[in-house]
Amino acid sequence: MNTPGWELLHEQVLLDNPHVRVVRERMATPACPGGREWMKVTRKPGVTIAPRLPDGSFVMIREERVPARREFWQFPAGQVDDDSGRRDVEEAARRELREETGCQVTGRMEYLGKFFTSPGFTDEHTHQFLATEVRWDPSDAAHDAEEQILEARSFSAGELRDMVARDVIQDANTLSLYARLAAGGWLA
Repeated sequence: MNTPGWELLHEQVLLDNPHVRVVRERMATPACPGGREWMKVTRKPGVTIAPRLPDGSFVMIREERVPARREFWQFPAGQVDDDSGRRDVEEAARRELREETGCQVTGRMEYLGKFFTSPGFTDEHTHQFLATEVRWDPSDAAHDAEEQILEARSFSAGELRDMVARDVIQDANTLSLYARLAAGGWLA
């Protein structure tokens, strides 16, 4: 992406594997045309989905996360191999939802927007969806070998609000999607 005033002056790749790329770069910016040195971490874009069942509750997963050394209650999420088009992103969201929870979307996949997870050091961004009229059959879940999903449960909007207020929900994807759902009136 070429944004006026932003120009890559120098780049040194420090680590490059299928999960993460770490680069030391010198970037000219509108505020600093001579360039700034920076470390940047690149990851594949992500998707996070709030699957809403016909009764208005939401399906969440409890998953072990090795880097944080703990379990998290979170909305289903995953990575996108190609986010060149909205269709690719939505297909990834449907795939992740099915794999992690066994949910099939019989209604709409409403695109709610995207957010940057930590723009101070990474360009990683996550696309957010609300899946409506979801049919849930936990036996249809087919977890990826790298995932450590311990369970899936449904929670009412009130239970979600309580989990956020009591600091039970702590991951950025779920907190950000919860905020977007609340702001859009989807948690009433």
